[in-house]
Amino acid sequence: MLGPSLRALRNRFPDARITLLASPAGARAAPLLACIDDVITHRATWQDASGALPLDPTREIGLVETLRGGAFDAAFIFTSFSQSPWPPAFACYLAGIPRRVGQARDFGGSLLTVRATPPPDCTHQVDRNLHLLQAIGVAVGDRDLAVAPPAEAEASADRALRRLGIAPGEPFVLVAPGASCTARRYSPSRFAQAITRLGRAVRMPIVLTGSPREATLVETIRVRARSACVRSLGGDSSVVELAAIVARARLLVGNNSGPMHLADACRCPMVILYSGTDLEEQWQPRRAPATLLRRPTPCEPCYRFECPYHMECLDIPASEVADACLDMLERTAHRARVPARIGAASSAPGS
Repeated sequence: MLGPSLRALRNRFPDARITLLASPAGARAAPLLACIDDVITHRATWQDASGALPLDPTREIGLVETLRGGAFDAAFIFTSFSQSPWPPAFACYLAGIPRRVGQARDFGGSLLTVRATPPPDCTHQVDRNLHLLQAIGVAVGDRDLAVAPPAEAEASADRALRRLGIAPGEPFVLVAPGASCTARRYSPSRFAQAITRLGRAVRMPIVLTGSPREATLVETIRVRARSACVRSLGGDSSVVELAAIVARARLLVGNNSGPMHLADACRCPMVILYSGTDLEEQWQPRRAPATLLRRPTPCEPCYRFECPYHMECLDIPASEVADACLDMLERTAHRARVPARIGAASSAPGS
C-alpha cells in the first residue's frame, strides 16, 4: 500500500536515501519495493493491538537512538485511518529529526512540523498515503501497486513450483487460506469443499500456500480436499517468494489479506472471501480482475480480530466460491496479463 508513495518520494527526491521504519512483517516485504535503500525493523508499542508486547522502555529508547544515528532530514509518517501519528512522531522528535510530516485530526502540539488534515475514513489506503504527500506539494504519479521480486526470489519460486510438478509457464490456481486474524478467515472445511469442486472442473494444479504459522491450516485443508490435483507449498514461502509465485498463478483464491494485495500488484485475477472486518473501499484490489464475496451484515465494518457472531459475513457456500473461480477463469481466459514491475504498463481490471 505504500509503494506508490515511495515512488512519488523517489521522483521528488531522486538523490535521497530512503529508509523504511517497519514492523517485522513489513520489513520482510521491503525487498519487493525498489525505492527503499535501508530498513529499520522495530516492534512498536503503538502497533501492538493485542497488548502482548512486554513492557520494555529500553526498546523504544533504542529506537530513538537508532533514528538519531541515522541523521535523517525528514520523517514521513504514514498511518491508516485508525492509527495515530503521534507516538512515532514523538520518537522522531526525540531523535532530533527536524521535519516530521503526518496527518491527524487531533492536536498533538509541535510533534509534527507539518500536520495535514486526513481524508475521509473510507478513503483507500493507497490514496490516504498519497494524500499526505500531496499536502506538502509532492507530485503524485501513478497509484498502482507494483512489486519487484529479487532475482533469487524468482528462481526460488520456479524451484518450488517445479518440486510440485509444475513446469515454467504452466497455469495453476493458488489458494492462500490464511489471514492475520480469525475474523478474516473463511472456514477451512469450506475452503476444502470449494477446492474439491474446483478440482473436478479445471485441468490445472491447485496449489495451497501460507506463512510458516499457517502450515497446519494449509495441511488441514490439503487433507480434506478430495482432489488429486491439489498440491501444497506448506508454510515454506517467504513474502518475496510468494510474490513471485502469485505473479505466475492463473488465479488467486484467498481472504482479504496480504496475498490479495500481492495479486493486485501482479495483476493476477482473484476471488477473495472479503470479511466484514473492514470497508471494501479502504483495502480492495483496484487493478487486477477481482470478485469479492461477502454477505452483508448489520455489524460491518466491525474492525475486530475475532467474530462473536459465527462469521455471518463469510457464510458463503463452497459451491458459490467454486462457481466464482470458474467464472473468473473463463472471463480472463484470453487476457494477456502483464506482470506489474516498476515502470511496466498495467491493464485495466477485467479487460
